[in-house]
Amino acid sequence: MKVAVISGITGQDGAYLAQLLTEQNYKVVGLTRSSHNFSKKNFLYLGIKSEIIIEECDLLDFSSIIKILLKYKPDEFYNLAAQSSVGISFEQPIGTLNYNTQSVLNILESVRILNLGTRIYQASSSEMFGRVQSLPVNELTPLHPLSPYAISKASAYWIGINYRESYKVFCVNGILFNHESHLRGANFFVKKVIRTSLEIKHGRANELRVGNIDVKRDFGYAPDYVKAMWLSLQQEKADDYLICSGTSIFLRDIIYYTFDSLNLSRALIVEDPALFRPIDMDDMYGDNTKAKEQLGWDYSRSFFDVLDLLIEEEDQNYRR
Repeated sequence: MKVAVISGITGQDGAYLAQLLTEQNYKVVGLTRSSHNFSKKNFLYLGIKSEIIIEECDLLDFSSIIKILLKYKPDEFYNLAAQSSVGISFEQPIGTLNYNTQSVLNILESVRILNLGTRIYQASSSEMFGRVQSLPVNELTPLHPLSPYAISKASAYWIGINYRESYKVFCVNGILFNHESHLRGANFFVKKVIRTSLEIKHGRANELRVGNIDVKRDFGYAPDYVKAMWLSLQQEKADDYLICSGTSIFLRDIIYYTFDSLNLSRALIVEDPALFRPIDMDDMYGDNTKAKEQLGWDYSRSFFDVLDLLIEEEDQNYRR
């Protein structure tokens, strides 16, 4: 039986990845900084609570990672833990940069020293590309990050490549674009739009307040995207992959589609300049050709189809 360790397991990606790995007959070990604040709600929702071993591990503590690696000798280590909010990163740049780089360095160095052959998946981000000269972006597009979060992810990305090239550590960078599901955190755009729209529908909110919605982004469906994570560690050679839908959509169109689906007036959408980011990209989408050809990953969903799934699931769970 293969063993996989997942940091950041309580989040959307961690939960769906744990579900996938248990279906593949892995022993799954989830890491949490503190068991006192650990939430199992996503595991309960997916019906996998009894399938996961939970261990306390502070990724900023080198010795803590060493202990986990020696105890379980994992075949695969999926590092999904991060300070992942772009907005918060502008408010807390030092903390974001420190955590998102030092944690990755500690994992890679631990694997290198112990020489266990553990394969590492590093969760990179499309935010790393920032200001680009042409679209779609691909694995060879130069990085020009525009936020402290993006800078931290770009740094971690290059650390992973350096360990792969200099120390022969099997490290894959998965550059995922936006991917959504019912398990998405409440502070993320699509989740906020759908949840607030339902609150308006049920008389618990009066408006949806948003920032700049005249920008375009590449969105996909999270349960499909985590399969690409797993596939990337099943290859003979470590590499970097863009995981994306290959198209972009205006944020405004996402809101309009959601409001129309729930029969809400568009007059209840309030654009608040105070919510605009200091710097933002007008458009961003990627080329998923490499992932499809090398990993055998299949993805062809329209994001409007994904929205139908999300709105229905969110509506069903809203009453609970």
